[in-house]
Amino acid sequence: MKANPRADWTIANVKTLCRNVGLKLTPPTSGSHYKVHSEFLNGMLTIPGRRPIKPFYIRDLVGLAEAHKQHIEAMRSE
Repeated sequence: MKANPRADWTIANVKTLCRNVGLKLTPPTSGSHYKVHSEFLNGMLTIPGRRPIKPFYIRDLVGLAEAHKQHIEAMRSE
């Protein structure tokens, strides 16, 4: 995703990334946007559940995933 945010990413790919990294992904209760957040970081990212997912959503998701992983690694090294 980081190398090619313009690829044809789906919400299934987003779910896989969130599961592998440990981000919380909440499905939409009304509407079509999923909510992604980290228990360690402030803020939330919303991503449309319908295709195509625009590249800026993927870039933001990758940034959130990297920050989440960095926080976990910093906690482990303390």
